[in-house]
Amino acid sequence: MKKIFSILFLINVTLIAKGIDFYFSKADTINSSIDTTFKDTSKTKRKFDVDAVVYASSSDSIVFDIQSKKMFIYGNGQLKYKDTDLKSGKIFIDYNSNELEAFGIPDTSDTAKIKIKQTPVLKEGTETYEGTQLKYNFKTQRGFISLAKNEMQGSRYEGEKVKKVDKNIYFIEHGMFTTCEKDTPHTYFTASKMKVIQKDKVFAKWILMHIEGVPLPVPLPFAVFPSEGGRRSGIIVPSYGRDIRRGQYFYNFGYFWAINDYFDLAFNGDYYTKGGYGLRSRLRYAKRYSFNGNFNAGYSKIKVGEENDPVAFRQNVDDWNLSWYHTQQINPTTQLNMNLQFYSSSYLRNNSIDYNDILSQNIVSNATFSKIWDESGNNLVINYSRTQNLINGDIYESLPNITFTKNISYPFRKENSIGKQKWYEQLGYSYTGQFINNRNKVSGNLSIRGGIQHNLSINASPKIGYFSITPRINYTEKWYNKRIKKENVVVKKTNVFTGEITEEDSIITKDVNEINFVRTFDLSVSANTKFYGIFQPNILGIEAFRHTVTPSISYVYKPDFSTDFWGYYDYYTTSKGERIKYDKFTSEVFRGAESGEQQAINFSIGNVFEIKTSRRSSDTLKKSSESNKIQLLNLSASLGYNFARTEFKLSDLNLSYRTQVGNLLSFYGSSSYTFYDYENKTRVNKYLISAGKGLFRLNNLNFSISANLSDELFSNKNKSESRNEERTDIKSGIQQQDNSTSIFKPWSLSLNYNFNLSKIDPATVSKYSNIGINLSFSLTKNWKFTVRGNYDFELKQITTPQITIYRDLHCWEMNFIWNPLGYYRGFRFELRMKAPELQDIKITKSRGLYSGRR
Repeated sequence: MKKIFSILFLINVTLIAKGIDFYFSKADTINSSIDTTFKDTSKTKRKFDVDAVVYASSSDSIVFDIQSKKMFIYGNGQLKYKDTDLKSGKIFIDYNSNELEAFGIPDTSDTAKIKIKQTPVLKEGTETYEGTQLKYNFKTQRGFISLAKNEMQGSRYEGEKVKKVDKNIYFIEHGMFTTCEKDTPHTYFTASKMKVIQKDKVFAKWILMHIEGVPLPVPLPFAVFPSEGGRRSGIIVPSYGRDIRRGQYFYNFGYFWAINDYFDLAFNGDYYTKGGYGLRSRLRYAKRYSFNGNFNAGYSKIKVGEENDPVAFRQNVDDWNLSWYHTQQINPTTQLNMNLQFYSSSYLRNNSIDYNDILSQNIVSNATFSKIWDESGNNLVINYSRTQNLINGDIYESLPNITFTKNISYPFRKENSIGKQKWYEQLGYSYTGQFINNRNKVSGNLSIRGGIQHNLSINASPKIGYFSITPRINYTEKWYNKRIKKENVVVKKTNVFTGEITEEDSIITKDVNEINFVRTFDLSVSANTKFYGIFQPNILGIEAFRHTVTPSISYVYKPDFSTDFWGYYDYYTTSKGERIKYDKFTSEVFRGAESGEQQAINFSIGNVFEIKTSRRSSDTLKKSSESNKIQLLNLSASLGYNFARTEFKLSDLNLSYRTQVGNLLSFYGSSSYTFYDYENKTRVNKYLISAGKGLFRLNNLNFSISANLSDELFSNKNKSESRNEERTDIKSGIQQQDNSTSIFKPWSLSLNYNFNLSKIDPATVSKYSNIGINLSFSLTKNWKFTVRGNYDFELKQITTPQITIYRDLHCWEMNFIWNPLGYYRGFRFELRMKAPELQDIKITKSRGLYSGRR
């Protein structure tokens, strides 16, 4: 009974909230002697007042009484006037009063029981009305329908007697309202009197809710139902219950205001008896084909425990959040996108039940304005970015970040040039300019750094035989208004036990405000080509193997910018007289200049292995078979050697590999190998092979495998093998499937495995191994189960498991969410009506994480 009264309370609050005013005047009521007469408008205007063509048809006869201006239609009659369409067994029309009457006719095929067939069906625009008898004035659009029913968008109402008083208002006696489309609805509401305002509301007095034909024992005095979906102003119905930490709660109570077609506003609030509360608001706006967005603000005061509780058991936290989402296409070449989020560090943990929110460690905000000039291909991007760490409170902000890019241009190339180009016509240049101003707050200390960087690249792309040669010059210039200066201060310390005095170095870093320029450049030349190897076995459905090889070699020269000649580095002296070199611009936004000369030759090679399969068509009208290209493996390797270095000249060998087997399996991995030996956990300038330890040693290995399996994958395979279940229409090329194919997905399984192995040195090994599972299956089309979670092989534990169960109950639905393990364990059970306007009619039960949350 407690649950029943809870439902009745929610229904009462919900349905009252959906409307604004409810009223029934004496003139609105329908009594047993309903006045079905109509005012004769012809007396005030003219005798004959039909201002459009009336179309009539029947399967039996049509009789005209010209003298009295009447018409009689018998047998499957149909009458059309403007947007009014009437079908009935009998239709009588009086053109003097613009009135018509329609009746059904007896069904003589069944002598055992008297039935009426060809009952009146009236259509006015998008509205359809059915009944056993109809009286109607097609000029004033007022009338009466007995035993009528009307179907609206997602709902319908019926009644013993329906009186239409104007174009949009009806009064119903002994009516029924439901959102269930079944002829015998599972859930419906009955009322002694109802008033319907088309495309607005349905008002009812003394209503009863029926579930499977059984009425709830307590009626409601009145209710208001929306008669059309969409945005509507009204009260947002709260949830209520008890939370162990915060006491009794009244959650998510508020008001939704549909301001106009472009704006709406929602206010929500929470209240907890132990003193906690929350306030939220959301403003949404949209203009089609132009912009849309929403603004959110929230504040909550979390109060846990009593005043006399120990400090460890008390909690009093103020949380807040602000967010703004905006997307705008200003014109085809200009757009603005914003996703700005500002949170207090504990807001998500205390106010969200979403796993992704609770486990988030960073909040990232971005706002980007971009402009493209089509003719030149130039691009301007203005960006604001902010990253907030919710664990330690550090904030990294870039305000603003402006980037201008000029795509490659060929100044010496003639327009519409044809034929072989001169060498100077192949010279091109590109430019990128960037301004960044960073505001970083780390450990409570604010640091502001800004700078401008120019990057100019000049290159050419001549082709010599089968090789593409690309010489390139890169010039970079950085502008700063600050640099750092390091000084060593000798600090004397006295040992309190021995009295011994020792000296220690203390490095002090200071900012120096002055304008500086950092100019660097590098020269490079590269050559690459491509060749193929093809093998055509024509066996087992494999038409050909193809191996594509893309070798590349490059040479790069960059001077050592850390020498005193360039002036980008400085020194400080230790107490022992050692001079330590440091980069004066290492703290700036674009850093300084790299140390060390570079004269490096780099090698890389790419390999793509593919097969081409032939599949013979079952259609003899096709002249050729269909072929598929499948990529088996994409493998690449790179290696470099720097002649200018004094040690460790040979770089690591880097490998990357990936493959994709349709939509079933994907694999990606990379690894690196060193050629140098380690002694006492320190890399030494000695090759492994010279120490008899092999050619190279694994440094790092990581790979990920993901697989997606589903019933569709195997059923499609079977369908392709069975001509009875699927055929192709030759003319249209449209695939038509057998009707026996299930309309729901019985199951789907996603597996993700990640592995990482890092060996900084042979004795220090770090390993990570994790698998994630997401299994969904349906016992029937109405039962859906989802199981998701992760297993850490190193920690040997399951993390973030979750089980969800969904049951479609036609006009009701059930949801069950359960987090069985971990700090955020809990469950939520919910049974509610599916119709959007009635979703607040529900039963809920929750524990743990979901307690007190919607």
